Amino acid sequence: MKKTFYGWFIVGASFFTMMMTVGVVIYGMPFFYEFFKDEFGWTDSEATRGVLIGTLLVLPLGGLVVHRFSPRKLIMCGLVLELLALNCFGLMEGNLVLYCFIWCILMVGFLFSGLIPNQVILSRWFHKLRGTAFGFAYLGLGLGGAISQKYVALPLIEAYGWRTALMGIGGLLLFLFPVLIFLVRDRPEDKGLYADGVDTPPQDTKVEALPFSHLLRQKSFWVLAFSSFCSIGAIGSIDHNLPLLIRRSGLSLGVVANTHLLRLGSSLAGRVVMGRLADRVSKKYVMIAAYLLVALPVPLLFYIDRPGILETFAVIFGFGMGADFMLIPLMAAEIFGANSLARAMGIIWPFDSVGQAICPNIVAYLRDRSGSYKVGLSMVFALALIGAVGISLLPKKRPEPEV
Repeated sequence: MKKTFYGWFIVGASFFTMMMTVGVVIYGMPFFYEFFKDEFGWTDSEATRGVLIGTLLVLPLGGLVVHRFSPRKLIMCGLVLELLALNCFGLMEGNLVLYCFIWCILMVGFLFSGLIPNQVILSRWFHKLRGTAFGFAYLGLGLGGAISQKYVALPLIEAYGWRTALMGIGGLLLFLFPVLIFLVRDRPEDKGLYADGVDTPPQDTKVEALPFSHLLRQKSFWVLAFSSFCSIGAIGSIDHNLPLLIRRSGLSLGVVANTHLLRLGSSLAGRVVMGRLADRVSKKYVMIAAYLLVALPVPLLFYIDRPGILETFAVIFGFGMGADFMLIPLMAAEIFGANSLARAMGIIWPFDSVGQAICPNIVAYLRDRSGSYKVGLSMVFALALIGAVGISLLPKKRPEPEV
């Protein structure tokens, strides 16, 4: 009987790593905004300011160094920083400067333990089945995000209060260390293997990593960066403002948790379906479809008080959102090569994360100024559409590698 390729164990490890470090921690944080506001008397824009400052100060610089270190060691370092930040959140008082500083620590932890190092590891272990591997690994992110509010944060808050809940979530990260120490390896060569379990190394692993100077001169690089900036900015705006929008509409905290669960649950299907499609048809067309699924349901939120609208939005938007994050590194690897993925995403992902941080704060600010989310939601809709148009300008196929 043929032995199971070790790369699928790496997929499993990435599944659990992203489930905790991104899904439970990052997607769970907006649920605590209401408690910060009630405890400290903050406005919507003040509650979302920490993620803005943390992203602007940390991710653009951090993304330039992640390619220099072992992804496995980076993840372990990031776990420690996320654990530290969550404990600090649980102990803090209403000092906005301290709040923003703790967010900076959290964002360094997220950068080191989240998407980029896992993308790099998976792209080294898989070539022909890269989309499928990414799809199953990203299920962890979606599952963690889906359960983060209703089944993790809310029960802990109800039982122990929001401060202890934050520290308890941090404690859960400790279970990842044995997985990283004993199971994860940076590349298949560390186990005497090649990507996909084949007998010879794939062609793209022989190509030298492109220098930053070359990447920055490529039109396709900036089109991908700007388009994903717009779409991720739209997603971030929904992530951080939808709980507040639901509450402003007179709906309960339970509705917030249920909507989040449905949206992130739908993202699981989006990751698997679109990941499989990306191995069979042009990644460009799959990416355009995902970006349109993010954009088109946004106007439904103008009618949030009507029966079934919130559920419809959550299913459609969640499906597109699930594929959105996953397709960016797949497209980057397709255009620039697997060996250049760490460098490409070291710029693109921090760039996208700036959009993910700035746009929610702008939406919250517009709401504070106008008393309504209508202007902000119109902005989100426009951003998501611009992202889809931008992806349509990317090339279908990567140039033939020079070896």
